Amino acid sequence: MVGRDERSISYGLAPRPEGIHGNGLERRIAIALLAFMLGFPFCGTAQELDAVVTTQSRSPTRIADEIADPAERKAYLELFKKHSPAETAALAEAFLAKYPTSWELGQIDAIAARAFINLNRYSEALDYAQRSLALYPEDPLLLVPVANVQAQVQDVSGAEQSAQEALIDLDRFTRPASVSERDWPALRRHLKASAYFALARAETDEALGFRDLSQRAKLLHEAYSDLVQARELNPKDVEIVYLLALVDLALGKPRDAALSFAEAAQEGSPLRSKATERLEKLYAALPPKSGFSFQDYLKSLSEQAQAEEDARAQQSHSQGSSSPLPGYAGSETCRYCHANIYEAWAQTGMARMFRPYRPENVIGDFTVHNTFYGGDQALLENGRLRVIPGKNRWLFARMFIRHGRHYIETRNYDGRWRTYPVDYTIGSKWEQGYATRLPDGEIQVFPIQYNVRLKSWVDFWQFIDPPGSPRADLHQWGKMGIWTNYQVNCAVCHTSQLRNPAGKDFTTQGLVFREPGVDCEMCHGPCARHVAAMMKGQPYPKGPLDPPVNFEKISAQNFLAICSQCHMQSAVREPGLHGELNYSTQGEFFERYQSRPYDEFSHLGFYKDGRFRQTTFIVEALMRSECYRKGSVTCGDCHEVHGPNAQTNSTSLKFPKESNLMCTQCHTALKDRVALARHTHHAAGSEGSRCVSCHMPRIMNALLFEARTHRIDDIPNADNTLRFGQQESPNACLLCHQDRDAQWVKQQLVAWNLSPGGKTLR
Repeated sequence: MVGRDERSISYGLAPRPEGIHGNGLERRIAIALLAFMLGFPFCGTAQELDAVVTTQSRSPTRIADEIADPAERKAYLELFKKHSPAETAALAEAFLAKYPTSWELGQIDAIAARAFINLNRYSEALDYAQRSLALYPEDPLLLVPVANVQAQVQDVSGAEQSAQEALIDLDRFTRPASVSERDWPALRRHLKASAYFALARAETDEALGFRDLSQRAKLLHEAYSDLVQARELNPKDVEIVYLLALVDLALGKPRDAALSFAEAAQEGSPLRSKATERLEKLYAALPPKSGFSFQDYLKSLSEQAQAEEDARAQQSHSQGSSSPLPGYAGSETCRYCHANIYEAWAQTGMARMFRPYRPENVIGDFTVHNTFYGGDQALLENGRLRVIPGKNRWLFARMFIRHGRHYIETRNYDGRWRTYPVDYTIGSKWEQGYATRLPDGEIQVFPIQYNVRLKSWVDFWQFIDPPGSPRADLHQWGKMGIWTNYQVNCAVCHTSQLRNPAGKDFTTQGLVFREPGVDCEMCHGPCARHVAAMMKGQPYPKGPLDPPVNFEKISAQNFLAICSQCHMQSAVREPGLHGELNYSTQGEFFERYQSRPYDEFSHLGFYKDGRFRQTTFIVEALMRSECYRKGSVTCGDCHEVHGPNAQTNSTSLKFPKESNLMCTQCHTALKDRVALARHTHHAAGSEGSRCVSCHMPRIMNALLFEARTHRIDDIPNADNTLRFGQQESPNACLLCHQDRDAQWVKQQLVAWNLSPGGKTLR
């Protein structure tokens, strides 16, 4: 190995970097554990689904409230009390043995993993960590210590993957709800520094395995870059500095290495003696200089280090602000040059997402089946709605038309009837909601909606909200609370260029928007400059992401960020500097929202196997997919947002009649019918030979019907279905073969030489 050749020996870069030991690992685990404990949510209620999460509306949660079994809830809470690592590990194992189908398996497995790391029982720790991450992959508080353990045991590829995932997630997700805004930045910096360190250590170990010096140098340069990032985030971590010095030596940069060794040799450093020994060797290798003592050498290094630190500090403070964006032209302006696209867009659900009242736009039944009772139990079974009349049912609403105008009459919390005009319609395809404008300008959304497929009025929020949700309580409607206010809860995704002229927050009054629905410039950006230039016949140079955005040439990350403005349930919205609430006037026109940690949402958003249950998490599901993570697939690969047939193609699919064509754009080998049959184990042309049948089964709730999961590489997992049952781990095979069971699926997968446990992300 190159790591053992004469050059490496002279650098002292042993197969495991000397001086990089367990003390730093223990510190990094302690940091992650602290973040985890601070982040445990102890109060409040779970976040509603299909509701905008803002920096104002976000509240802490108490996951334990959703555990129905008192004994299980007590055992769960016991794990968060102060115990020794051995006691915690024992409690976690006892919980997992007693409650093998608990909703909280992911958290308990993570707790067990951390406990075993603290006990230096790394094999068991990594096993529990893998189980936890198979359910909920986005857990940087677990991924960081796992990456460091994997680096410690020289699992190079595992450490690299875990560290990279941790860094992505630390950027993607905002702080845990009960970690204060004051504490989180420091914790996040330390976690990122630790992840970069683990990544650099793995890259250094990998470099030592290459005989090819160019490949070795490439990996060492990557390690160097990651260590620089780690040092900037946590300059007091001497292990980072020491490893940086070793990498500098390996790259033939003795001066830079000496500067870092000098930093690691300071008073109180656990690596002082080793770093001093390195400096003595570097000093001895210098050309003879009269009167230049070792102390002079150290003093010179200290002065150089201080000068470079001052230069770095000045550079970090001199970064300029983002430049202002051009103005908005409005969708009507687009139709002059893009008439066909404009007409197609005008027929889409996005354009019709929110519209001022017009009689012809109403699709609900206001004449025959036009009453709704409170106190009934509504059940959705096999796609059919079954209403069980309640013992104390009461008439809540009557929908009617008077003189050609639509009204909804409701019985308020005080028992009195009140009539409201329908002033707005929300939605136009599968389900339609209605809103009324109050004299003070507030727009309130009625709690009942009309479901087109079921041909029935439904309290939709009752189906998707956690217990105790005020907006699903019909008795609360007449109070006109914030939970049914359109401006606060809906306008961010249902209207374009929403802002608060008076300030920087979401409020019930005073919000204004440029256009109802989702207009051209919500996706393509502010186009006033483009319009003016085209009118004058003066084209100008622009990048693909500059408005109007050229979606065919931007990255998958940018593509999804634009779609995420509306299609990411977990996005935490933060007002802009000038009151912008769903757009920006500087830098990029769209916001790159961070996500709220998934464990702060109601269980109703997920299956017990960790998959997303609601289509409001459609982007989050796609981001778990290998098709996105490795193949850079985007929404536009399958959907044509303003295609010419919106009326008949309600899901805007590019290939609505031949869904396999969406997959074979990349997986070209499966265009061959023989290869397709061999891959799917079903005859070509059958339902089982459709890629989406296995990889995108209909398991996501979308307005009371089942839509396809967008975790595209989903594979039937018989083990999870055996553990949790078909209701909490729906198996694609059993959606078709309803006369079979999970054990049969497992036997089939084994016969096909496939894993009955499906495929995990790591």
